Amino acid sequence: MTFDLLAQDPATKARAGCLETAHGAIETPIFMPVGTAGTVKAVSQQTLKEDIQAQIILGNTYHLYLRPGLDVLRAAGGLHQFNGWDRPILTDSGGYQVYSLSNTRKIKEEGVKFRSHIDGSQHLFSPEGVMDIQRVIGADIIMAFDECTPWPCEYDYAARSLDMTHRWLQRCIQRFDSTEGLYGYQQALFPIVQGSTFKDLRIKSAEFIAAQGREGNAIGGLSVGEPAELMYEMTELVCDILPKDKPRYLMGVGTPANILENIALGVDMFDCVMPTRNARNGMLFTTQGIMNVTNKKWANDFTPIDAELGGPASTFYTRAYVRHLFQCQEMLGPQIASAHNLTFYLWLVKEARKQIVAGTFAPWKERMVKQVMTRL
Repeated sequence: MTFDLLAQDPATKARAGCLETAHGAIETPIFMPVGTAGTVKAVSQQTLKEDIQAQIILGNTYHLYLRPGLDVLRAAGGLHQFNGWDRPILTDSGGYQVYSLSNTRKIKEEGVKFRSHIDGSQHLFSPEGVMDIQRVIGADIIMAFDECTPWPCEYDYAARSLDMTHRWLQRCIQRFDSTEGLYGYQQALFPIVQGSTFKDLRIKSAEFIAAQGREGNAIGGLSVGEPAELMYEMTELVCDILPKDKPRYLMGVGTPANILENIALGVDMFDCVMPTRNARNGMLFTTQGIMNVTNKKWANDFTPIDAELGGPASTFYTRAYVRHLFQCQEMLGPQIASAHNLTFYLWLVKEARKQIVAGTFAPWKERMVKQVMTRL
């Protein structure tokens, strides 16, 4: 995997780059739709590729390990063959799911023992095991196994967790470097910076992660309930330490405003369930602001959802029709809304990239942050 830095905004730390993987190039900054179980909810692979023009999607190690299971994925030839997506894939290590299963898991040096949310069966995720699982899944970019601490978090706990995450990383690297991909192409391993919202821990972690010399780096443990200002402060601190010639991935973030502000701080890659999860409840993100399409005010609005975006979901269907679908609980409503929101998110990072290359990102960002978060 290679990363070429192509442009830098003169007034911010925003960057435009190109990430080359075994399954194609990714133009950064980029938003990655979340396909937890090998599918982006309510959106087909054809729609993702042809209409939304997604360049990379996510899969989740924890969920894919449980279903369909490693035997099926190995027999299929990996996730790309299983779900028919021929562009890049990134897999989370399952660390966040372990974090969210706090009532049914035990964290020890060996790894994490947890009970399946499906049938209650017991499992162990170790750093070595998570590397092996992600080899079977076959994603282009795989994540190191870490502990995502909650917020707020006691300093002593965050410090102990961070040290363990670093020890786990060394075990991940050893296992990854001593094995080969299973399907004839190379995979890249991204370590994850942790440290909660404590400056000294974030600095310690960023320096440790930078010293590993991997092909890219991630920032975890944010967007877990902390104020946005703290997120930005930690992100800027970490980005100033992580190598400039490697892609930076801020995990699980976020709103359109979060994405724009973090691009300005030097982040290249984002993912979040927000565009599809909120879409299923009728919340639509547009170039003019945020709308709840189920509100009665849209009942006689026969204009497209967002004519500025392009893409069938945004320009073909009217607001009144989509509202009607939600009122009738027709499954087409969430499908259209999900495709539209992802079209918007991909438009947002693509437009940000254009502005970075043109050297006009800073004033555009200030205007867009206010515009896209306006309630319509």
